[in-house]
Amino acid sequence: MRLGFGAEAPACHRDNAFEARLGAVAGRDCTVLIQGETGAGKEVTARRVHALSSRAGKSFVPVDCTGLRDELMESQLFGHERGAFTGADRATMGFFRAADGGTIFLDEIGELSAALQAKLLRVIQERRVVPLGSVEGVEIDVRIIAATHRDLHAMVESGAFRQDLLYRLDVVQLCVEPLRARRDEVPALVGSMLDELAELYDEPAPRVSDEAMEALCAYGWPGNVRELRNAIEHGFVLRCEDLIEPGDLPAGIWKPKRSHLPRAQIEAQPIPTLADVERDLIRRAIEYTDGNRSQAARLLDIDRRRLRRKLEAYSIDA
Repeated sequence: MRLGFGAEAPACHRDNAFEARLGAVAGRDCTVLIQGETGAGKEVTARRVHALSSRAGKSFVPVDCTGLRDELMESQLFGHERGAFTGADRATMGFFRAADGGTIFLDEIGELSAALQAKLLRVIQERRVVPLGSVEGVEIDVRIIAATHRDLHAMVESGAFRQDLLYRLDVVQLCVEPLRARRDEVPALVGSMLDELAELYDEPAPRVSDEAMEALCAYGWPGNVRELRNAIEHGFVLRCEDLIEPGDLPAGIWKPKRSHLPRAQIEAQPIPTLADVERDLIRRAIEYTDGNRSQAARLLDIDRRRLRRKLEAYSIDA
């Protein structure tokens, strides 16, 4: 499949089957489950489904389920009445009512607690929400699109996710491939990102040298589209002229060929220690996930407690 950085994706010449599937899904009002690695473009896909649907003129409300952890999480989703708890000096709508008539995007649905899973199941079944502090339900007309990088079926087997909720969410499934599996799309994505950055910074869009583009296409992109976007903005900001060269890209994406360097220069280059490499990798993971420790831990394939110890050991703020 092909995904752009914004709501629209570059034209696709090879994955017409996915485009047809996406169009068929958008034309109906069914619940959709999008699966794919962190940063691969799941929200972009959800926004495209919304933009192509009959709900396009209404709200698209993205919700990061990894942030729904505190005691007010029910209020965040379903709203609350004035006086429902200490500090509730006014009523709020909550994400679901804010999306009424449109689409709510529940990103990383696998991170919801058991209590919220039960409440979400009831909302899907009854198509109504009960604000915190109220006994009266409020009817809603919302399309639900959920996304996850986790294997929800395996989570059901382990008891970490409700089977009945999975059946409600997994009506139609869309899978977003990681960027390393669709590297031929990198040039089109880079062009789209440069146009958006040029508009953001109110500057002409620079070109990318052939050598820099070769490096971008060869890189593995563990952080997927999000990492690519960060790399392009890095080059956009640090370029000297109207051309992004390999040296303008973040460290690690482009490596000079040793044969092109004088021997004395090669020997003068220090070899980093394992601790230096680990520190840099953890810092990059934190940057790629905008400081989200849970997502950074998953990206590094370590548990959150170990990541916390590493952050403290290396004095990395997150």
